[in-house]
Amino acid sequence: MIRLLLKWVLNALALLVTAKMVPGFHVRSVGVALIAVIIIGLLNVTIGLLLKIITLPLGILTLGLFFLVINAFILKLASNVIPGFWVTTWTAALIGALVLALLQMFLSLIMDKD
Repeated sequence: MIRLLLKWVLNALALLVTAKMVPGFHVRSVGVALIAVIIIGLLNVTIGLLLKIITLPLGILTLGLFFLVINAFILKLASNVIPGFWVTTWTAALIGALVLALLQMFLSLIMDKD
């Protein structure tokens, strides 16, 4: 349970770092980031998974890079649902998805050391 809470907080921090790094990607507060991580996770599990299954051949052809487009779509969709979290352009969503994926990969490497 503690590990899950730690992952949740670290993903929220990754979202805040992404907001600082990417112009057009905004998170109002830490509380909004915590809520946004939950909503983004739920959207990824439902709509994101369905889109990734449907576009699997395209994902294979692009060596997985197309899945960044799906993640950008999920971020843009989440920004329409969550007050205090907004992504202004599709370019910001795409760059934000890339930065967020890299940060989450780095965080999972650190957490899996134990």
